[in-house]
Amino acid sequence: MANVTPDTYDFLVDTYRTEIEKTLSVWSMADDDDLRVRPRAGDRAGRTLLEHMVHQCTSENGWFVGMLGIAVPGNPLPSTETRTAFLACYAAAGDARLAALWTKDDAWWREEVAFYCAAACRAWVLVRRIAHTAHHRGQQTMLLRARGKPLHSTYGPTADTGGLGKDQAPVIYPYPDTATLLREEAGARRKQPLPPPVARAVTERPDA
Repeated sequence: MANVTPDTYDFLVDTYRTEIEKTLSVWSMADDDDLRVRPRAGDRAGRTLLEHMVHQCTSENGWFVGMLGIAVPGNPLPSTETRTAFLACYAAAGDARLAALWTKDDAWWREEVAFYCAAACRAWVLVRRIAHTAHHRGQQTMLLRARGKPLHSTYGPTADTGGLGKDQAPVIYPYPDTATLLREEAGARRKQPLPPPVARAVTERPDA
């Protein structure tokens, strides 16, 4: 998406764009039968992947409406609770929020708004929103790892893309862009191939 103006905070909008893509990528690594499994049997405090998806959609909508003053059309949750429905719903909401953010000038970003019981500028609020999303996305990748799912990249190499950065392992995203992700996840789900598993523990601490 092209920038409307070369403003100071364009980098922040672009960062938010990549966070949307990363969240969709993590969701694409799950299967429908993974969505309702808790991290530990009988522990209702630990969110399922489905509950994480619900939280992401509703929490992000609440922040944007209540703190940033940006409402987007439609329900923040899909009408059916399937993996593909959540992918399509969150992607559409993200596109609408990005379109609104690209129109904002520096004065809008610097204006203070209510942040729970405090006040902060809108740029600070979006930084906190990005950090909030990354926090929950880390929890979701741990759930996927516990389910034995191979993990593509979100920020850098993973054990399944060939190891750690020190190993010069490649960064392999599941899909090159959001349009491809949505199309493939609704059909054949042809992700970027991963290399064979490495034969050693993927860690900075060598085996004893």
